Amino acid sequence: MSNLIPRSPPTPSDIPNYDTGDISYILMSTLCVFLMIPGLGFLYSGLARRKSALSMIWLCLMAGCVAMFQWYFWGYSLAFSPTATNRFIGNLHHFALRNAFDPKDYDGLPTLLIATYQGMFCAVTCAILMGGTAERGRLFPALLFVFCWATLVYCPLAYWAWGPDGWAGANWSVLDYAGGGPVEIGSGVGGMAFALCVGRRKEKLLLNFRPHNVSMVTLGTALLWFGWLGFNGGSAGGADLRAVYAVWNSNITAVFGAFAWCLLDWRLERKWSCVAVCSGIISGLVAATPCSGVIPLWGSMVLGIVSAVVCNYSTQLKYILRIDDSMDTLAEHGIAGIIGLIFNAFFGASWVIGLDGHTVSEGGWLTNNWKQIYKQIAYTAACVGWTAVVTVIIAFVIDQIPGCALRVSEDGEARGVDEDQIGEFAYDYVEVRRDYLSWAPPVVHEGSRPSGSGSGPSGAGSIEEAEKIRSVDV
Repeated sequence: MSNLIPRSPPTPSDIPNYDTGDISYILMSTLCVFLMIPGLGFLYSGLARRKSALSMIWLCLMAGCVAMFQWYFWGYSLAFSPTATNRFIGNLHHFALRNAFDPKDYDGLPTLLIATYQGMFCAVTCAILMGGTAERGRLFPALLFVFCWATLVYCPLAYWAWGPDGWAGANWSVLDYAGGGPVEIGSGVGGMAFALCVGRRKEKLLLNFRPHNVSMVTLGTALLWFGWLGFNGGSAGGADLRAVYAVWNSNITAVFGAFAWCLLDWRLERKWSCVAVCSGIISGLVAATPCSGVIPLWGSMVLGIVSAVVCNYSTQLKYILRIDDSMDTLAEHGIAGIIGLIFNAFFGASWVIGLDGHTVSEGGWLTNNWKQIYKQIAYTAACVGWTAVVTVIIAFVIDQIPGCALRVSEDGEARGVDEDQIGEFAYDYVEVRRDYLSWAPPVVHEGSRPSGSGSGPSGAGSIEEAEKIRSVDV
C-alpha cells in the first residue's frame, strides 16, 4: 500500500531543465489531437440520419471524456509504466498519475507531458470506436464499454508498441510510428466487433439511406485532417526534422488518397462526390499513421493510392460478413492501419527514422532489412486477434448486466436514438414536426386563403401534402 501513496510535490530544484521548444510543440500537438474528437462527432453525425445525428456527437464527446478519466486513473500507467517487466501490459506505477515527476522521463520529455499527449490518442481511439453503435446503441452501456475496452484492449496494444519493455516495439523492433496497432487496428477491428455484438439495424429502416448532411461530413474531415498533423507530427517526440517529415508524409498520403477514391466513385455515376473526397482523405491519413515517420515521401504517394483503392473495396466487407459496420470503421481504420504497418516492412527507411537525431533503426526492406516483414505481419495479426476477441467478450458481458443492454428497443430505433436516449435534437424542426398527420389540415372557406400557410401546425396544407411530408425520413 505504501507504493500507492504519492510523493510530495516537487520543488523547483527537483525539476530538470527541459527543452521548452519541444514541450511547446508537443503541447500544441496535443491540442490538435483533441480537436479530432469533435471532428469525429461531426463526421459521424453527418453520415447518420437526422433522427440520430445528435447522438453521434454526444457519443464521441462522452467517449473522449470517459477515455481521459480512464487514462488518468490507470490507463497511462498500464500503457507506459517503466517498471513493468511482463512485456504485455504495464503495472500501477503511475496510478492516478503519481510519480509523474520521476527523473526517468520519456525520451527527454516530462512524464506528465507524454501522459497528456498520449491520453488524447486514447480518447480519439475510443471516439472512433463509437461508429460501431451508430443509430441503434444505448448511450450509458456504450460508455461503460469504452472504459473497459480502453483498459483491456487499448492499453495492452499501446504497451506492445510503445511501452518501455513492450514485446513488439522495445524488444522486437516493430515499426509502428504513431499507432497503426493501438489506434487504427484497435478502433477499426474493435468498431466492427462492437457492431457485431450490438446487431444490425432493421432492414426496413435502411431504405434510401444516405448521409443526411454532407457539409457536416466535410467539416468533420477538415478538423480531422488538421488534428492528424499534430497526431503524426507530434509522435516524433519533439520539434525536429522527423516531425516535419511526418507532416509532409501525412499530407501527401491524404492527397493521393482523395484522388484515388474520387476516381473510383466517379467511374460509377460519372459524377463527383464530396463524401468520396472525405473518405479518401481519411483512408490516407489512417494509412500514414504508422508510417509517416518511417517511409520516404515518394512512398507516401504509393501508400495513398493503395490505401484508397483497398479501403474503397473493403467497404463491401460489411455486406459479405453481414455486420452492420455503419461508419465503415473496419474499412477506413482497420484495413488502412494494416496497410500502413505492412508498408513499413517494405518501404521503411533507416535514414527517415533517424531524422530526429537519436533513434537508430534498421528500417525495412528498402534498407535491406528483410526480417522486418515477418515482424510487421506477426504484430499486425496479434493486434487484430487480441482486439477482435477481447472486444466481443467485453460487449457480451456488458450486454448481460441488468439495465445495460447495448441496443435500444425496436420502437426507439424507429423513432431515432436522439428521441429515445437524449430528448434533444440536432435540428429543432425534427422535434416540432415529427408526426405530421396528427395535425388536421386547415379549414379552407370558398374564396379564402388558409391562414398560417407555410409554417406551423396551422400551415400543414392538404392531406396529400401531409402524406408527402410524412414519407420523408426524419
